[in-house]
Amino acid sequence: MSRFTFRRLHPTDMPLLHDWLNRPHIRAWWDEPGSLDEVSATFMELTGDDADTLGYIALLDGEAAGFIQSYVVMGSGGGWWEDETDPGARGIDLFLADGERLGQGLGSALLDDFCALLFSDPAVSKVQADPTPANGRAIRSYQRAGFQDCGEVVTPDGPARLMVRPRVA
Repeated sequence: MSRFTFRRLHPTDMPLLHDWLNRPHIRAWWDEPGSLDEVSATFMELTGDDADTLGYIALLDGEAAGFIQSYVVMGSGGGWWEDETDPGARGIDLFLADGERLGQGLGSALLDDFCALLFSDPAVSKVQADPTPANGRAIRSYQRAGFQDCGEVVTPDGPARLMVRPRVA
């Protein structure tokens, strides 16, 4: 049974996102601007229907519990995934908001539920993520959610583990 639902990021979510991004357990892995104005400038573009990257608030049993974004991998630009030829590949980035709830399987549940949402689109062939190799908790969470560890890759942000979950027929 799905525990997470997702709603599109809205401009009114910027103070919430600002608060979350400044929490120590998130700052350890997300190198985002600190002020509300900087967060708004970075994430406001994820609220539009025609955005290249779509932002979502993850709701756990109806309560805001995290953030996730998705994008089309092929042609994402900026030096990212230049060899990708699959138009159905989607990339994701995410975090859970409450550090005290880490280690309880919620990350894997969030991933599983969000992949189900993405795979409801028949054009989506796989979902991928690229956690830093030092983030063992994230890598284990991806593995528990059915992602395959495809090894280390070099991204514009530095080394990463490429984690891929293909569509299951």
